[in-house]
Amino acid sequence: MKTSVSIPSFVLVTSVLFLSGLVSTALANPSASSSTSIHGGEVGPVRSTDFNFGWKFKLEDSSDFRRADYDDNGWRALRLPHDWSIEQDFDPSLDGATAYLPGGIGWYRKSFVIPKSAGKKRSFLYFDGIYNHSEIWLNGTRVGGRINGYTPFYIDITDHLLDPGKQNLVAVRVDRSRYIDSRWYPGAGIYRDVKLVSVDPLHIPIWGVFIKTPVVTEERAEVTLDVEVANQRDESAQFTIHSVILDGQGREVARADSSSKLAADQSGTFMQALSIKSPNLWSPDTPNLYRAQTTISLGDVVVDRLETRFGVREIRFDPNTGFYLNGVNTEIKGVNLHHDAGAVGVAVPKDVWRRRLESLKRAGTNAIRTAHNPASQEFLDLCDEMGFLVQAEIFDEWDNPKDKRLNQWERHDDRISRGYADYFQQEAESDLKLSVKRDRNHPSVIMWSIGNEIEWTYPRYKDATGYFDMNASGNYFYNPPFITEQEIKDRFHGSEAGQYVLAKTAAKLSGWVKELDTSRPVTANLILPSVSHISGYTDALDIVGYSYRRVIYDYGHEKYPEKMIMGTENVVQWHEWKAIEERDFIPGTFLWTGTDYLGEAHGAWPRKAVRSGLLDLAGFETPAYDLYRTLWNPAPYVAITSQVEEKSLYRRDTDGKVVEKAPGAWEQRVWGWQDINRHWNYANGEPVIVEVLSNCPQVELFLNGNSLGARALADNPDRLLKWAVPFAGGKLSARGIDGCAATSEVQTATQPVSIELSFDRHLLSGDKDSVAHVEAQLVDNKGRPVRHLDANIEFVLPEGLELLGTDNGRSAFMERYKSERLRTSEGRALLIVRAAQHSKPIALDDEVVSAKIISLLQTP
Repeated sequence: MKTSVSIPSFVLVTSVLFLSGLVSTALANPSASSSTSIHGGEVGPVRSTDFNFGWKFKLEDSSDFRRADYDDNGWRALRLPHDWSIEQDFDPSLDGATAYLPGGIGWYRKSFVIPKSAGKKRSFLYFDGIYNHSEIWLNGTRVGGRINGYTPFYIDITDHLLDPGKQNLVAVRVDRSRYIDSRWYPGAGIYRDVKLVSVDPLHIPIWGVFIKTPVVTEERAEVTLDVEVANQRDESAQFTIHSVILDGQGREVARADSSSKLAADQSGTFMQALSIKSPNLWSPDTPNLYRAQTTISLGDVVVDRLETRFGVREIRFDPNTGFYLNGVNTEIKGVNLHHDAGAVGVAVPKDVWRRRLESLKRAGTNAIRTAHNPASQEFLDLCDEMGFLVQAEIFDEWDNPKDKRLNQWERHDDRISRGYADYFQQEAESDLKLSVKRDRNHPSVIMWSIGNEIEWTYPRYKDATGYFDMNASGNYFYNPPFITEQEIKDRFHGSEAGQYVLAKTAAKLSGWVKELDTSRPVTANLILPSVSHISGYTDALDIVGYSYRRVIYDYGHEKYPEKMIMGTENVVQWHEWKAIEERDFIPGTFLWTGTDYLGEAHGAWPRKAVRSGLLDLAGFETPAYDLYRTLWNPAPYVAITSQVEEKSLYRRDTDGKVVEKAPGAWEQRVWGWQDINRHWNYANGEPVIVEVLSNCPQVELFLNGNSLGARALADNPDRLLKWAVPFAGGKLSARGIDGCAATSEVQTATQPVSIELSFDRHLLSGDKDSVAHVEAQLVDNKGRPVRHLDANIEFVLPEGLELLGTDNGRSAFMERYKSERLRTSEGRALLIVRAAQHSKPIALDDEVVSAKIISLLQTP
């Protein structure tokens, strides 16, 4: 077991970073229109306003839709963010790579007025993400757009605006007609936040402040602010930059002033140095945040003001002893997350992410890898606030395409499956730099990943491994290389390179990252590392991520000891974490996955999603969650599952001991959990195998108060405690012994007669992010949860509540998400609602929201 140690000498050191606020929002109330006092008495103008409300939408295509005078009165009114694909029916005639949901072409329109009080300001439209192939039109003129659906971007619209007080019309065309352009569900539409940013011609550009701390100790943190200033005035400007740092309680802890000058139509970057005494450091356990308020003044007049939230922390990586956060050796207990969230698709309200992240946090998760593209600004804000380390990934494809249906290298080339590789040469630098510049101040972000499993798409790599030879034997996941390092070199360097060279592209991408940020390491997720180590690919990386290759941790460390190695994609099984616990030089992992995700289900109807998560599609905890809860969170914990012996992976041997039907199989299990139940309802006397997951050294099992004996973790190398129990109805309970205070129980239930509702919040405002989750559980006539039977149920909502989606967590549930009616799974279902636009706050309880049983179903 690893323990915290003092910092040894290290090879790679990265200084701290900070979080710059979303498009530099200036005030707590972003919709305000007047100047507001700030700390120290200065007054500054509002920079940005929420631009998510008041849109209209139509899922059709016409060149007329761009016209300012087009009559859109018949269009659907909505607020952003919006994902139109998730609103549709799942269709078996479509492809499961993107979850059997359609794409198409849609248009969004919005009218707005620049107030006369705005004066001669510069105005920008900021989009945090549009999926994809977007075109932006203002008053009939095309002003910009973006091919990549994950890239944040902004457009200067100043020269296309009508005079203040007149009505402007913005129209956005989104072309997702290439509906299989991804290997997972990407969504469709303006699915992330939109802001209108208005600034003085002398201003700090969007993402124009970069904060670093070259020195961090318990006594002080040296803070540097690189402040970019643009002078778009017609004359030169002599100005003052004033920065104040406030702690979490709003107390001033540092300030700096500097005077500078810029000629007309010039920009410059100016550095300010400050010092914080006895800083409150940021970490997953203590996610302390500061705020830096930066103003630009002309004489006594404040013309621009930017507030930047940030955190102080130091990160260090040592290829022999692992990862250090603020001087403490820290295990990276990470999960991968796609950007969808089940029933809401990819237009994910902040409260939906918050619920999921809170569950992962309870399991002990402290890190997220954004698989496989930039996450939203809101998501990273939450990671800062809640305390998650983030590997921010940027690309899934480079020069050559992957097969969107089959993964690995491309074997389909039809138009609907053409993806980002077609645009990589022209767009990659811009997309990468926009994402890095937006996110480089987040204290949660500790490394940049430039690519995911890229090697499949380049010639030489697969064949050079030796794993895919006709005479190769053994399992790729669980065997060291079959051929020597020299043979790998000979094969690789003796074959044709192809049009593009992976190592050269990697060096180019890594260089672009470091043009903007040298405070964090660059990594990538390598699927064929035995070749990548000798090809030059890893020369571009500070940290080498291994994808499903924990079997060669020792091989990689022995042959390339100067390289920092870690798991960046691993299955949710005990053997993966066991390999890390046994090796100080592996700092941690990112499990595949934190939650189940939509897509990657080609030819799998009626399965729309991948079941690999600690949480399912609805955010409910899975048995895999219970396993990692026992591994990552030291608090005592017990969870009970069971299965009839016939279906179980285990059996009773001749002396009554429970053993694996396939001895040693637990060491090579991959995705998904074994078939088990979380109920206690079987036929009387039926042989049942009870499986208990716990971090207690010993657990005792009881049936109706009678002890069935104790089991010890030390006697079960698979960490699964097992009993063979002839079924008898009643209460099955497990409890830790010898001072380990944890218990769990399941009870035999009868037919469901009603539905019990639970709410994660009891008051909803009209804010776009204010969301409530309502969990429905079937119960019998004694109030016991019914998990062995299911039912068709219906939620009944009052006026003023908007249905965002319903879900039961099942990947094989193929009904439309936007329906009040659905079937339960294990007797459970989820409703997600928010207050309708312009509604008053709504109090929530089971008298306001109700649910009823429509019909009973037999669980398959």
